Amino acid sequence: MRRVAALLLVALALSFAAAAQTFSPDQKKAIEEIIRAYILTNPEIIREAVEALQAKEQQSTEERRIEAIVKRKSELTSDPTSPVLGNPVGDVTVVEFFDYRCPYCKRTDPVVDQLIKEDGRIRRVMKEFPILGPESQFASRVALAAGIQGRYEAVHKALISSKGALDKDTVLKLAKEAGADMDQLKRDLRSPTIESVLKKNRELAGALEITGTPAFIIGREFVPGAADLETFKAIVARARKSP
Repeated sequence: MRRVAALLLVALALSFAAAAQTFSPDQKKAIEEIIRAYILTNPEIIREAVEALQAKEQQSTEERRIEAIVKRKSELTSDPTSPVLGNPVGDVTVVEFFDYRCPYCKRTDPVVDQLIKEDGRIRRVMKEFPILGPESQFASRVALAAGIQGRYEAVHKALISSKGALDKDTVLKLAKEAGADMDQLKRDLRSPTIESVLKKNRELAGALEITGTPAFIIGREFVPGAADLETFKAIVARARKSP
């Protein structure tokens, strides 16, 4: 009931603002005093009105995101420039936007690995989304360059499981230890394909209103941030039941 009152008060205030020119100065003053007195008597209504507005905005964002997921499904799940881990012919695709320097991405990576191991029918599409500065961007470029020579998964695992700073020297050292041909990798780092992949991922993330990492798309569901194994299992199960 109080939330309804909050919404009605907001609506009244907006209507008053829109029709203010039709009231006399005395009428406007009287209405303003009524609104002010009500707010002072019930200050919690402001918080409830804000919460109601935030809930409405969140619902609107979710609706736009679902529409974008459906519209851009092929870019999410079937882009040939996006590395694929897990079962390449799996019946459920987990799309992951991540950053190598993101602690939540590092924490969630073994959880998704466990999901894939236990399930056996999951494709994992990797969307390099380096948003935490130049070091993140260099790490993503190195991983994608390693992919050109077929070493993406090994280098990805080395980078995502690393602890501490990921400066340029450390990234190159990890790539070498993961078996990358460093002469070829350094040549491939200059490939325009790599910048094209990162640009596409940024644009796709923008269309889905993704602003942080990790972020997952499973079926039509959006999973922001780290999640536990049981949550992932439940979402995968729902995705299998969806048409």
